[in-house]
Amino acid sequence: MLRTQRLLLRPLGLCDLDACVALHADPRVNRFVGAWSREQATARLTEAERQWAERGHGLCAVELADSGTFVGRSGLQYWERFDEVELGWTLRAEHWGRGYATEAARACLEWGFATLPVDHVTALMKPGNDPSVRVAERLGFTPLRQDTLDGGPVTVYAVRRPSARPR
Repeated sequence: MLRTQRLLLRPLGLCDLDACVALHADPRVNRFVGAWSREQATARLTEAERQWAERGHGLCAVELADSGTFVGRSGLQYWERFDEVELGWTLRAEHWGRGYATEAARACLEWGFATLPVDHVTALMKPGNDPSVRVAERLGFTPLRQDTLDGGPVTVYAVRRPSARPR
């Protein structure tokens, strides 16, 4: 469990099924990450639980520390296809613009570099997702390469482990 000044991050799991279906039902949210049916959400949350069990990291539920209100998800997930760990974040639209995405993602990134044997972490950005690009840039990510995900283009951003950054 990670705690920031305003947020609590805990492993995302099947207990978050309804919250995740509702999160991804909002067209403002699913524009870049897609809608999740209950079946898709069950599969994604089962995979998140598996990654936590097998790899020791995964996606987190993001909650307001003072109320426990679910505001979204963030975390580190391993992509076997890329052999990379990706940092992601998706928040409920009514919580946009308050710095929660940056705060949650920064906590996950710092935790990841402190605990995982990776030299860099990626973030995948679909064309037009400018708010997420700004979050990534605030965290030090820069474009690494162009790739394809789910049949569409993505820009893969990356940030190197702080000790590996050139001086």
